[in-house]
Amino acid sequence: MQRESLIEYPCDFPIKIMGRTEPGFAQAVIELVTQHAPDFDPASVEMRVSRKNRYLSLTCTVRATSHASVYSVGVAGRDEHLPRVDNGIPVVRTDRGGQITYHGPGQVVLYTLIDLQRLGVNVRGFVRSLESAVIDLLERHGIDAHGRADAPGVYVGEAKIAALGLRIRHGRCYHGLALNVAMDLTPFAAIDPCGYPRLPMTSLQALGIDRASDEVADALAETLARRIGLEANT
Repeated sequence: MQRESLIEYPCDFPIKIMGRTEPGFAQAVIELVTQHAPDFDPASVEMRVSRKNRYLSLTCTVRATSHASVYSVGVAGRDEHLPRVDNGIPVVRTDRGGQITYHGPGQVVLYTLIDLQRLGVNVRGFVRSLESAVIDLLERHGIDAHGRADAPGVYVGEAKIAALGLRIRHGRCYHGLALNVAMDLTPFAAIDPCGYPRLPMTSLQALGIDRASDEVADALAETLARRIGLEANT
């Protein structure tokens, strides 16, 4: 797994535990859990802390990372879209929305932990912000990309370059998006990506853009933060 890029953005609300204000509590919980359960994905641990403890109002966090090869299936996932061949890639069911997609090395996965209510952002607006962050990033490299009203994500022509999958609980949004940077796209051929048979996939590399995943991760996180009016901690 590549270096993890963690950018935390301060919001105008503290973390409150039983009436006490403890701004560092959430991060302390995350560090404690990951210390004693090293097999957990830190981003997943953070999202679980957010949704299971209704007394927490967490700092808005954007975490960029990558995964080893895995098929991720959302709560709406249907069996007919699952891998048609045994290619040795595990299939993992998650609590995000959507169907099946593939994650692997060379792909930037951007996890978000956002309190939409406190930021005054609705779900549709946040989805558009995620898509627009990718579109803005691609535009800076001369690539004309767009979203689709009937199928969330970002497309270049007919090919999909970024997939979205979110979960909303009590006004808090987690999970996020996956942007194909420089990855082997072959595993997508074994599934119906996002539930669409024969959906073509592409990547920055396939479009002639040569950038390190770490650089793309940081640029994407910062672009999204600007889109929803956040400023990074420094």
